[in-house]
Amino acid sequence: MKKVLVTGGLGFIGSSVVDVLIRNNYDVAIYDDLSTGSIIDAYPGCIVFTNRVEDANSLDLAMSIFKPEFIIHLAAQISVEKSVNNIVDDALTNIIGTVNIIKLARIHGVKKIVFASSAAVYGKSDILPIPVSYEGQPLSPYGASKKTAENYLKVAKELYGIDYVILRYSNVYGPRQTSNGEGGVVSIFMDRLIRNKQVTIYGDGFQTRDFIYVEDVAKANLKALQYGKSGVFNISSTTSTSILELMGLIQEICMDTLPPVFGHERNGDIKNSVLCNQSSIDSLSWTPEHSLKQGLLKTYHFYLSEKMASVNV
Repeated sequence: MKKVLVTGGLGFIGSSVVDVLIRNNYDVAIYDDLSTGSIIDAYPGCIVFTNRVEDANSLDLAMSIFKPEFIIHLAAQISVEKSVNNIVDDALTNIIGTVNIIKLARIHGVKKIVFASSAAVYGKSDILPIPVSYEGQPLSPYGASKKTAENYLKVAKELYGIDYVILRYSNVYGPRQTSNGEGGVVSIFMDRLIRNKQVTIYGDGFQTRDFIYVEDVAKANLKALQYGKSGVFNISSTTSTSILELMGLIQEICMDTLPPVFGHERNGDIKNSVLCNQSSIDSLSWTPEHSLKQGLLKTYHFYLSEKMASVNV
């Protein structure tokens, strides 16, 4: 079996990636700092190393023990707001952590790194949907750190021959998500409406996003491992949805009519974001399988079961 180390493998996206890899007969180890995930979520028999990617010695030990052929690097600081408020911590995790991965991948003979990047690398664009060829300008430290990490991976390919696949995610949502990150608006809205609490929308609600279901993202990571080259791809639905439209869909699913309240627009937020996924369809043979409503329904049932479980404890 091919051996894959998944950093951040106990988190929201990472746990779904691990699910898909194990179902497809990969030998998987997880490296995670337990900041959002829990070790009880790991598969039986799956090796789990617990530390931060900034800790090169711990990462080196994990790779020495497991000897991965591939790395899927998902561990990251994922909040735009936190990156604005603490630019150093953002850079330490997203840039230094990735540099550590590259350095140790070279030492341990790793063949390929699949890297979780973000739509935030593009910043504001007059071209929608945004193609991967668009040279954007990040509007937040988070976007800048992801873009810098991408550049290090491209240099590593030229200098050390390590293949890479960079996956620029749009707004990922689905079961197990916390309120952090750009897709966290779904989990926040759904959690509050299930609990019959009012939702806050930052800005006027007309800002648009491109929502992609987490299981589709996980399958894109599998396709990236199987891809025979290096490359950069958008992982998105290529469907533009306003926050007000999203709110309406979630209200319909939750059967709730509480009106939202509106807050000030947040620093670093992009007004409109939708990514073109055509190159992913053509080159990775990947296509998103879930419509927004289908994904929201699955997410709703997950959060509803979580609520019921907490009531019955």
